[in-house]
Amino acid sequence: MTAHKVDHALHRRFAAEYLPEMSILIGEENIPKGTDGEHAHVNAATGRVQAAVPLAGADQVDRAVAAARKAYPAWRAWRPDERRNALLRLGALIRGRAAEIARLLTLECGTPISGAAAMPGRAADYVEYYAGLADKTEGRVVPIFPERAFDYTVPEPYGVIGVISTWNGGISSVARKAGAALAAGNTVVVKPMELAPFSTLVFGQLALEAGIPPGVVNVVPGGATAGEALVAHPGVDKISFTGGADAARKILVGAARNITPVVLELGGKSGNIVFPDADLDAAGPFAGAACMRNSGQGCVMPTRLIVHADIHDEIVERAVRTVREMPIGDPLDERTLIGPVVSAAHADRVMGMIARAADGRSGDLLLGGGRAGDPLGEGHFVEPAVLDRVPPDAPIAQEEVFGPVLSIMAFSDEDEAVALANGTRYGLAGYVHTRDLQRAHRVAAALDAGYVSLNGFAALPASAPFGGFGLSGYGKEGGREGLGEFLRSKNVYLPLA
Repeated sequence: MTAHKVDHALHRRFAAEYLPEMSILIGEENIPKGTDGEHAHVNAATGRVQAAVPLAGADQVDRAVAAARKAYPAWRAWRPDERRNALLRLGALIRGRAAEIARLLTLECGTPISGAAAMPGRAADYVEYYAGLADKTEGRVVPIFPERAFDYTVPEPYGVIGVISTWNGGISSVARKAGAALAAGNTVVVKPMELAPFSTLVFGQLALEAGIPPGVVNVVPGGATAGEALVAHPGVDKISFTGGADAARKILVGAARNITPVVLELGGKSGNIVFPDADLDAAGPFAGAACMRNSGQGCVMPTRLIVHADIHDEIVERAVRTVREMPIGDPLDERTLIGPVVSAAHADRVMGMIARAADGRSGDLLLGGGRAGDPLGEGHFVEPAVLDRVPPDAPIAQEEVFGPVLSIMAFSDEDEAVALANGTRYGLAGYVHTRDLQRAHRVAAALDAGYVSLNGFAALPASAPFGGFGLSGYGKEGGREGLGEFLRSKNVYLPLA
């Protein structure tokens, strides 16, 4: 495996050049101090502190919600085409600073620039897509006796939306949520994790630059204190959260206090089924590469390879060879495909899960699984791990690792393959490799997953809905369904006689 040494000087230079002013954005005021202290942000690739992030306290969350509530009536009253045009300006500003934002994504959580380069464009896609829907939300006339009454529906915004984003999605995740909420006429209070606040702060600043009024977009970086205050706040009308199941349970408890509705985009343990009739030249490398990019830190990645016994050895050999050939190292190096994981604590967690699987004989460790040594020893680098013959009920096959780990299991027939793929509490994504069109559609229909990809990895355009079942959450982001999450229907009845 090729290792690209981390260029510490380049990371320092980019941090000095591109990091935004560390602040809490309430209305149009950038507040440099957080009442919950500050977080020493560590560059995942270098292991060095690169910024002091102010952590919003409950009082500052309260101020941000108050600013959003104050701005809401005027923003809602904007004509839909005015909101559309403001969001189009925001999308253009994001595109204009795409190179800078991509480097921020790398600095904030170690996302390789080879992948981060596309994320600002995806963010702009979401903002512009929802801009296009801002003036296309329509009610309907309800069939009723026309001589007696007129009955119709009106789609209305909720009010203030609390957006809680995770660290691996950055600006594209925030744009997917906030873009839809803003297009529908809501205002937002966004809480990025302290591990990755940079690109979200830029999103808030660009919203002001685009002419979106102060208070419509507020950004409160913070930890558990800020998250709990936002979720339980009586002035928040809906919550949109991306993250893990444990945090989601706490959010649901907090939101229950005010019966606040919640959208949950959670994790995954997605199965990748490879049938004997698949294009093995494509399916083998896909099996190795698709779950390792960004060090496996993606909810939708196919982390379980479910391969037919007749082609098991051939597919595993191709997958392992692909992983061995994926460059690991400096995420600012365009050749790098596998960068660091987000933190030292997360690296320890991932390696602990691999070690327990190996010690408990929950699979044969074919590759990796340790902490990367020189020249990458100072960063949070984990060697990609491949485990073969993993028991379906093993923790490594059931729990989300969120790291560069592939678990492999074999099947003998289609029913067993579907049972293995559906054999977790998650239901975010599923992958199927076959040349048989009937089988492809049959298996796709049988998978308990919100997103199914056939013979590859779909691009997930802004127009497509995304969201899972079971432990993967509920509600949708993206597409018209994503806009619908931030609209509620009012019925109006007018008697005519």
